[in-house]
Amino acid sequence: MNKGKINIGILAHVDAGKTTLTEQFLYYANASKVLGNVDKGSTITDSLNIEKERGISVFSSSVHFAWNNVEFNLIDTPGHIDFSAEVERSLMVMDLAVLVISAVEGVQGHTYNIVDQLKEMQIPFVVFLNKIDRKGSDYLSILEEITKELGLCVFCKNFPLNEANAKANVMSFDLKSDEQRDLITFNMEMIAESDDMLMEQYLEGQQWAENEINDIVIDSCKTQKLVPLYLGVAKNGIGIDEFLSFLSSFAIAEEQESKDLSALVFKVEHHDTLGRIAFIRIFSGSLKPKDVFYNSSQKKEQKVAQLKKKHLNKLEDVRELFAGDIGIITGVPDIQIADIIGVPNRTLCNMQLPVLEYKVEANEEKDYSQLAEALSLLNLENPKLNFQWFKDYKEFQVNLLGNIQKEVLEQHIYDRFGIGASFVNPTVIYKETPSSKAVGTARYTMPKPCWAVVSFLIEPGELDSGIVYKSEVGVNKIAAKYQNEIERTIEKSLKQGVKGWEVTDLKITLVDGEDHEVHSRPGDFILATPMAIMDALTKANTSFLEPIQSFEIKAEEYCLGSVVSELNAMRASFDAPSFENNSFQMKGKVPVSTSVDFAVKFGMLTSGKGKLKMKLLGYDICEDKNAIPRPYKGVNPLDRSQWILHNRGAFRANDRKI
Repeated sequence: MNKGKINIGILAHVDAGKTTLTEQFLYYANASKVLGNVDKGSTITDSLNIEKERGISVFSSSVHFAWNNVEFNLIDTPGHIDFSAEVERSLMVMDLAVLVISAVEGVQGHTYNIVDQLKEMQIPFVVFLNKIDRKGSDYLSILEEITKELGLCVFCKNFPLNEANAKANVMSFDLKSDEQRDLITFNMEMIAESDDMLMEQYLEGQQWAENEINDIVIDSCKTQKLVPLYLGVAKNGIGIDEFLSFLSSFAIAEEQESKDLSALVFKVEHHDTLGRIAFIRIFSGSLKPKDVFYNSSQKKEQKVAQLKKKHLNKLEDVRELFAGDIGIITGVPDIQIADIIGVPNRTLCNMQLPVLEYKVEANEEKDYSQLAEALSLLNLENPKLNFQWFKDYKEFQVNLLGNIQKEVLEQHIYDRFGIGASFVNPTVIYKETPSSKAVGTARYTMPKPCWAVVSFLIEPGELDSGIVYKSEVGVNKIAAKYQNEIERTIEKSLKQGVKGWEVTDLKITLVDGEDHEVHSRPGDFILATPMAIMDALTKANTSFLEPIQSFEIKAEEYCLGSVVSELNAMRASFDAPSFENNSFQMKGKVPVSTSVDFAVKFGMLTSGKGKLKMKLLGYDICEDKNAIPRPYKGVNPLDRSQWILHNRGAFRANDRKI
C-alpha cells in the first residue's frame, strides 16, 4: 500500500559524499542492481562525461525510487559553489533536504550558504554526517561546530562504534545506554533549547520516552526548530537503511480532493528525440498528456504533448502527474526555467547572479556558427548565462560564477556538441546608476509615417531598488497602447548605459510626450524610448556600481596579521576581530573584483585550517578608477540616424536569429 510521496534533495560542500549517498539510496531501494562508484565514474546521477572524469556533480539530476511503500523523488545537486544556481532552482521543489557534512572536514564555506538558503526558503532538512570511518573523525566536536557555527539545534539519531576506524559502524540512539551518556546529555539539551515549552519541561526534570522524543524530533524538524542528524559511512552503506526509513516518515499523503493546477519548472534540458523537455514539480492539481495549461509567467496558454518520469537514466511514459510528483513535460518549445504553471504556489528564491563576464571564442573559425547555436541552446537551459551575440563584432559573451564553471562548460561544449571553445578575458560585471537628475527627450517625427514624442525624468534610486517606472502622462496625450509599449521597452533600454554597462537603481518617470492620430505606430515608441533614456543618462552622467561580497572569517590567531594585510589590499571593510581561545573571528565586506581568488589565498594563509564564508551582498558605488568603462556594443540610440535606420530595417540582418 502506498504511504505517500516525498521530494528530497541532497546538498553538500564538494567531496562530502553527496553522490555516493545518492547511489546508496538507489541501491538499497533496489532501484539499481549495481552500486555506482564516483571514483570509477559509474554513478547513475552523474551521467555526463565531464562529471565522471572530474568525480563531481555539475548539473542537478532527478531520479525516482520507492522505500517502505513511499515514493521518493530524489534530486542530486552540484556541490561546488560555481553551480549554486542549479542548487537554488532545485530547492524550489523540495519537501525535505539532506545536508551531507564530512565528519573530518566538518562545516565548510559552502555549507554556510546552503544552510542560509534552506532557512530563507523554510525547507526542513536533516544532516547526514558522513565518513565517520576516516582518521580524524570526531563526531562530538563536529556536533558542537554545527551548533555554534551554523546556529542549529541538532538531535543525533544514532551513535558511532569504532569511530575513525575502517570497521566503523553505528547503533541507534538509546536512552538506556551507558555508552551513550554524553550523547544523551547533548540530545536532551538540544531538545530543550529548540523550544521554550520543552525547555520549561526539561528544567522541571521531565524525562521524555523514546516514542515522545521521536515525535518531537519529526515535528520540530518540519519547522526547523530541530535538525535530526544521522552518522554513517556512505561508501560502505553504514547507516543507510535506518536513515531511509526515517526520511520516509516525512512522506506526504496523496490529495483526494481536486484543486487548481499549480506547478513549477525547475530544470530544462534538450533531448535528442523529444526536443526541449522541462522538469516540473506539481504542488496541487494534476496534469495529463494533451492538457492545455496557463503559463502564469509568460501569461499565455500552452499545451503538453507527453508526460514522463525519470527512472534511473530512462524516461518512462506516465498517464498523469499528481500533486507531489516530479515529472517531465514535452512539446512546449518555449518553456523556461522558473515558469509557473497554473496558480502560483510558493515564493521563488532570489537566485545568485553571476558576477563574471567571459568572451567565448571558437577554437576553429569554421565552428563559429555552430558555437552560436550551442550557446543559444545552453542559454535556454540556463538563462543565467545571459548569452549575448554581438554579430558586428563576431563576439559571444556569457556570465559565469567562477573558473570551475568555465572549465566545465568548455568541456561540456566539446563533449556534447563536438566544438572546441575557449572562455577568455574574464571581467567583473559592473553596473551603472544615474549620478543626478536629468530629463531626456526624443522626437521621432520624420521620415513619415511615424510619430512618437517622449520625455523622461531620470533620478538616482536607492541601492538595490532596481528600476522604478511610472507615467504622469494622460492617455489623451499618449494612448494607453503606446504607453504599454514604452513600459515594456524600458528594461531593454537600460541594458547598456553611457559607460557600457547595465543601468539600475533609478527612478524613471514619463513626464511628457504625444502621439499622432494618423502617423503613430507602436514601433515608433519602441524606437523613441531608448533615444530619450540615453539622452537623459548622458545629461545626468552615471556612477559605477560594483558587486560586493560579505565575508566571515574564523582562523587561528597567528594568522591575523597576514589576513588583515590581504584584506586591506583588497579594499575590504571589516569590524574589529573578536577572540576566543587561540582563534579570531571577523566579519566584513569586500569588492568581488579584488577577491575572486581570495578563498585560495585564505587557504594558504591559514594552512587550510581557517573557515571562510562568502556571499554576494549586491552592488555598491565605487570610484571610476576602480572600474572599467567599455564601448557601447551595437547601434547606440544616441546615434540618431543609424538608430532609426537600424530600427526601420536597414540593419535588420544584425538582429536575425539563428
